[in-house]
Amino acid sequence: MSDYPGIISAMERTDRWRLLGAFLRAHRERMSPPAGAATRRRTPGMRREELAEAAGISVTWVTWLEQGREVNASVAALSRIAKALSLTPAERASLFDLAGKRDPSAPAAALPDLPAELLELPAQFAGPAYLLDAVWTARAWNGAAADLFTGWLDEASSERNLLAFVFLSPLAPRLIGDWAERARRLAAEFRADFNRRPNDPAMGALVDRLSDQSALFASLWRDQDVLGREGGERCFTHPLRGKLHFRQTTLLIASRPEVKLVCLTGV
Repeated sequence: MSDYPGIISAMERTDRWRLLGAFLRAHRERMSPPAGAATRRRTPGMRREELAEAAGISVTWVTWLEQGREVNASVAALSRIAKALSLTPAERASLFDLAGKRDPSAPAAALPDLPAELLELPAQFAGPAYLLDAVWTARAWNGAAADLFTGWLDEASSERNLLAFVFLSPLAPRLIGDWAERARRLAAEFRADFNRRPNDPAMGALVDRLSDQSALFASLWRDQDVLGREGGERCFTHPLRGKLHFRQTTLLIASRPEVKLVCLTGV
């Protein structure tokens, strides 16, 4: 089934799978045979067996895809096929479009504007405070938050998404106390937000990216756990300041309920 919003008719699905099959077959046949492959061939280009081996998938699966069958191609498998076929960025985008998937390597969409009065909120707090948008990317934070969240909100970091930091950064387990449990809760809390807007492209792209790059997130996401966001005590092991304890409170913005202001006070 497509990851894109809206309802796709049976005819549209069939056409899309046929187009995907024709696309794969054409690009396979225009590929040069692998080095050391037999030179006598009845058909041009790369064989299905060679594509299957290069992409780490079965020959049957390649055959079904090229025949236009409705095969549920994973993001990881599509990425390996794109690499095996040496697709250009535009060709790779078409592959994912035809398969009804979001490419985790595609450029991120521009972040929606937030009014200045919201972006200025974290600066009003003495303790660490930060503002998360709908996909849990930090859009504003104060100096105390930048000092606490090394690897996420400090100047040396370029990754501002909270979930990406927690699940992909090697610094997160060192900084966040009881990291495994916190990661489990964050995935379940994000699931609650995701279920309110299941067709949101930015949310879907983030889920695809995390599922592709983090086995833990992929496993937690399959569990379908849902939790409401809650406050409580948070423990950190700062690289310079050692053990730190805070109480976290999350405030929702009435005018923009998808935006969260997270505040930490010392305990």
